[in-house]
Formats: sequence, C-alpha cells, structure tokens
Amino acid sequence: MGDFMDKAKDFADDHDKQVDQGLDKAGDMADQRTGGKYDKQIDKGVDMAQQRTGQGDTDPR
Repeated sequence: MGDFMDKAKDFADDHDKQVDQGLDKAGDMADQRTGGKYDKQIDKGVDMAQQRTGQGDTDPR
C-alpha cells in the first residue's frame, strides 16, 4: 500500500494545478448537492485539501 501512496503523492506533486481544479469541481458539486447549505465548510475543506496536495494551492481565490 505504501508504494501506491508514494505514486499518488508524486502524481499530485507533478500535477498540482489539475488536482486543485478537480478539488474545486468536487467542492462545487458538493455545494450544489447541498443547496449551498454548507458553502463555508465545503470551501474550507477544499482549501485545506489544496494546501496539502502538490506544492500548495495554485487557485487564486
């Protein structure tokens, strides 16, 4: 399992912009599905996830 996680981390490091965009889309979809009820919590979770992937958040929110 460790080898898989290393490869996943390397992929996220190499493709930070795409990972950040994917997280944004997932957050938007979650926000849409909840009717905006948890907008602030979803945005906070997306921001935290983006900071932990790759070299940091590339999204200029």
